Amino acid sequence: MATASTSKRATALPPDERRAAILDAVVPLVMEHGARVTTKQIAEAACIAEGTIFRVFDDKDQLFQAVGERMHDQTPREQAISEIDRDLPLHDQLVEAVAITQRRMVEIFTVLSRLGPAAHSHEPRPLMDSPELTRIFAARPDAIAVDPAEASRVLRALTISMTHPMIAEDQATPERIVQLALHGIGSRDGSGT
Repeated sequence: MATASTSKRATALPPDERRAAILDAVVPLVMEHGARVTTKQIAEAACIAEGTIFRVFDDKDQLFQAVGERMHDQTPREQAISEIDRDLPLHDQLVEAVAITQRRMVEIFTVLSRLGPAAHSHEPRPLMDSPELTRIFAARPDAIAVDPAEASRVLRALTISMTHPMIAEDQATPERIVQLALHGIGSRDGSGT
């Protein structure tokens, strides 16, 4: 009597897709184990044989560098911001955008600090603009006193400075960051001297 195969062998994928699937599996493992993550753990999480890792990456160092590159990719954050309901009030859209940015920042910081130098390229990384955040501001020009792209940069810089564990003693809430960005630090009645 023939039995169905219960092999956990991964479906054949093109190299770029296999690479992405491996990186998807590695990021949470690195957050938990850092550079001590084993290829066995990676293979199990990706549902592949250990040897498959080395058909896509030359070695573990190259894998960690690819993880570092992925952490600098702005696409996941931009995609998440693009999915914010544009019918919400501006304040609420910005709170969601800041929360998305904070989660991504914490993930980036955790992964890169856990991997150490293995994940860092030696090229400086400028703060990239956020087209999706700029679109949110552009839809409400009456609510801002600056160009939408500048408003986006200011909100992102404020978010980074009030979230990054090496800068902020305590992470500010998204609501607090948006309140400061939209209303500043002056007194409510504007009578500061």
